[in-house]
Amino acid sequence: MDLNELKRLVTEGNKELPKLGLVKFSWGNVSAIDREKGIIVIKPVGMPYAELSAENICVTDLGGHQLEGPEPPSVDLDIHRALYDNFPECNAIVHTHSTFATAMAQLHRPLPCFGTTHADYFAGEIPCTEPLTEAEIADDYEWNTGMAIVRCFERRGISPKDVPGALSIDHGPFTWGGDVWDAVHKAAVLEELCKMAVHMLAISPDIGAIPEAMSRKHFYRKHGPNAYFTNDDYGHGKIKRG
Repeated sequence: MDLNELKRLVTEGNKELPKLGLVKFSWGNVSAIDREKGIIVIKPVGMPYAELSAENICVTDLGGHQLEGPEPPSVDLDIHRALYDNFPECNAIVHTHSTFATAMAQLHRPLPCFGTTHADYFAGEIPCTEPLTEAEIADDYEWNTGMAIVRCFERRGISPKDVPGALSIDHGPFTWGGDVWDAVHKAAVLEELCKMAVHMLAISPDIGAIPEAMSRKHFYRKHGPNAYFTNDDYGHGKIKRG
C-alpha cells in the first residue's frame, strides 16, 4: 500500500474512536503496519484527535525509530510492536480506555462468551493478561505489556486470528485485525460486549458462557473456509470507508 494512503487510513481510524464513544481526550491510539516496507504508522503521543492529520501522523521503522512526523509517536508504540512481532496476521491495532472494557481489565476479569453477538466476532473467551512483575514494570514497561498479551495467548493456546482482542490487566483493551477498519470495528464490538457483560454480571453474578456448540456455530458460520454468512459487516471492517 502507498505510504500516503496508509497514513490517511490510520488518521481516519484514530478520528473514528471518539465518534464511536471509545475514547476521551487523547486516551487511545490506532496503528497499522506495512511489513513489506518495514514501517509502522501510529498516532503521535498526547495529540488531540481533532488536531490529527496525515501530515502529523508518525511513521517509525519496525524497531520503533521515528522516520516521519513532527511529534514523537505514542508511548504505547512498543506494545503495538510486540504484537506485530508475534502476531503475523495482525496488520492494524487499536488501543482504547473505553469504559466497560477498561472496567473489566481493572477487575482482572476475562470476558466469557455470554452470547451469540460475542461468538459472531470472537472464538471464545477474550482473555485478561497476568500482572507484570515489578521488574517488568520498571524496565521496558510498554514492550512487556505487549508481551504479556503474547504470553497469555501462547500459554492458553489461543489463536490471535480467531480471538482478535485482549484485556490488558489494570490497563485496557487491545484489538487487532487485517486492516485499520477491521481493528476499529473489533474495538467497538468489544466495548459493547463488555457493556453487556457488566450489566449481566450485576444482575446474575454466576452467569456462565453459552454452550460451546452455539459459540462455535456462530463463529464458524462467519469465519473460516466453511463460512456461509459472509455477506455482511462482521469482521470485515466495513463500518467506514472514508
